[in-house]
Amino acid sequence: MIVTGTRDSHRTARSSASPIDIITGAELARTGALNIADALARTDPSINSSLLAGSGQVAGIRMRGLTPNEVLVLVDGKRRHTTGVVATYSGPEHGTTPVDLNAIPLSAIDHIEVLRDGAAAMYGSDAIAGVVNIILKKTDHGLNTSFQSGAHPFNFLYGSPGWDYQLNADGGLKLGTDGYLHLSGQVYHADHFVTGTHYRPEDYNFATPEETRESLAIELGKNITENVKFYANITYMHRHIQLYETNRLPNILPSVYPWGFNPSSVNEENDYAATLGLTGDHFLGGFHWDLSTTYGADESRLSTINSANTSYYATYGWTPTKGFAEAYRNAQWTNNLDLSRGFVVLGRPLKLAFGAEHRLETYDIVSGNAPTYLLGGLQGAPGLTPQSAGSWSRDIWAGYADVGISPVRKLDLDFAGRFEHYTDFGNAESGKVSARYEVSKRLAFRATISNGFRAPSLAEQHFSSLSVTPTGASGSLAVNSAAAELLGATKLKPERSTNISGGVVFEPFPRLHVTADAYQITIRDRILGGGNYNGALAEEAIGLTGIALPPGLDPSNVTANYFSNAASTRTQGVDINADYVTRFGRYGVVDWSVGIDLNRTRLHHLSNDANGTPLLNAQAIGWITTATPRSKIILNARWTIGAWDVNVRQTRYGQTTGNLTYQVAAPAALRYSIQQFAQFENSPRWMTDLEVTRRFMSDRLRATIGVNNLFNVRPRKLPLILRYNGNSIYDTSSSGIPITGSYWYGRVGYSF
Repeated sequence: MIVTGTRDSHRTARSSASPIDIITGAELARTGALNIADALARTDPSINSSLLAGSGQVAGIRMRGLTPNEVLVLVDGKRRHTTGVVATYSGPEHGTTPVDLNAIPLSAIDHIEVLRDGAAAMYGSDAIAGVVNIILKKTDHGLNTSFQSGAHPFNFLYGSPGWDYQLNADGGLKLGTDGYLHLSGQVYHADHFVTGTHYRPEDYNFATPEETRESLAIELGKNITENVKFYANITYMHRHIQLYETNRLPNILPSVYPWGFNPSSVNEENDYAATLGLTGDHFLGGFHWDLSTTYGADESRLSTINSANTSYYATYGWTPTKGFAEAYRNAQWTNNLDLSRGFVVLGRPLKLAFGAEHRLETYDIVSGNAPTYLLGGLQGAPGLTPQSAGSWSRDIWAGYADVGISPVRKLDLDFAGRFEHYTDFGNAESGKVSARYEVSKRLAFRATISNGFRAPSLAEQHFSSLSVTPTGASGSLAVNSAAAELLGATKLKPERSTNISGGVVFEPFPRLHVTADAYQITIRDRILGGGNYNGALAEEAIGLTGIALPPGLDPSNVTANYFSNAASTRTQGVDINADYVTRFGRYGVVDWSVGIDLNRTRLHHLSNDANGTPLLNAQAIGWITTATPRSKIILNARWTIGAWDVNVRQTRYGQTTGNLTYQVAAPAALRYSIQQFAQFENSPRWMTDLEVTRRFMSDRLRATIGVNNLFNVRPRKLPLILRYNGNSIYDTSSSGIPITGSYWYGRVGYSF
């Protein structure tokens, strides 16, 4: 049974009019991944995760080639808040504020429902590419524990192996005779992962930061009366992250750092959410009702350490080596009332659902301590100036209606409509029509058409961030700031989308299930990180923010950008999934599955800024059209025999193409150009994962060894003229084969 993409509590995934994947907690664990985003990318071909963890903060997921901003995440059917820190690194996820899936303990997850279809008419803004609904465990008994640790051993001589470990526990208790309490916890740590060559520090690639994370989830339910039930879930995570910036040579500030220094950005983050609700039946003559309130927030406090402010030192004779740089807080308070009831009209079933929602969103930015931003700021990650600080909020009011009917036998029709009012962007209407016709028990056809709406987030409207190095500077400017207006920025408009899909559900013979769905997603006025500017104009714009740049910079290596309605795109693709079970008698059972996603995004329209300049250059166009694999194939076989489980997974990532910036080793005429780029292709690669589990003591004790990326496959290395000083031997702007190579791990679990 599914609860995503339908208001019918008796709908299954195979009988849905929209494509839905169900990924169990056990499947997530068998990936060997210690993060939910990574585990989803290894189990669902329509999902990719970023190579870099969102500037060291968050790993977002991309569905059907679109950004995390176009994916809605729910927890137990309730909207989840997004992060406060915007991804500022160059690449396809620049400017995104994804939901931090990794804030939820893996041990708390019963299963995940992935709806691969536009659902803005059902759930509101953001549900353009699809919906990820995380269903938490609700059992009232048992205790499960597990410990996993692993590393990248082939990287030991050429960087750091990146050791990590994760401890999980979850268990349930009865609350009287009609209630439950389920607790889940997780402790996670990962060392810095740096890849490169032992003898060439300039070949280092800083892949992942050092991270320590503690998270907790509480799920409970209790009957208040015979017809009224109380439910709640609470999640909390604390994360410490230290991210290496570019190494500074000894000639930068020898009086303070005679051997040079390596600045680091540190993030102390708290992410929390709570849902309280009442639900029951027999309201107004038989309606099922659900009244809930959800509050969630993400708070990040960023500091810079192991650094120096060189201009501050020249002026005052001393410099701080660390300091508070900035803080971000994104919060969301959502209140819902949902009602539904089944009817029989003219002898045919009809399902009616309707409801209302209010959402309050707030966004806060706090500036850093003065020495972190004055006179050029601390090296590596300067502080945020007071001009960028502030607090913003908005209210969203929404109402929806959903009708499901079966006018004739074997034909199901679903109609959904939603109206939303934003206090900062006005009104929006969206609708969806779905149909499913069952030719026989083994063959059915389905199709949907819908339109969607995504208002600019508060972060997209107000976020700003600057990065200064000894040789250059780059800035993300708030779109409504004087600095961005100098470059030609105009007020953001909402994104609007149209989704069309059609598919088939086929069971040619018992135990073989096949689904195939073709889709087209058109998005107008996409909000992206553009325009892109460099040279004297960029220097002048950054100067308006209060940042003083180091003297002697090459103007061509000073860049600035802002968020804009830069383009309209059209994404077309096909999803194919199949599974089959083979029974070998005393030789066990093999579960076979194959998943294929083929997609292509094309630029439909390119917008200009207020000065008539195109908002995207060739590099930025590549980020949204060719930086995501054109195809992804996952082949999986799980062999169960006696007390043994053997899981083998083959994943093929298709080609990605990027237009990369020429770096310092390139001819002067090409160096740092934002008009001329080098086209670089990552060819398709296969990646092999293997996991073997032995069960003991009536399956209560489990011991596992595994390896992801068995043959240590990595992307192509960049030529020297495309390598940024110190940390770019790979094209990290493309989603596909990870740059971390093989990961070997062991896991032990015990259930009481």
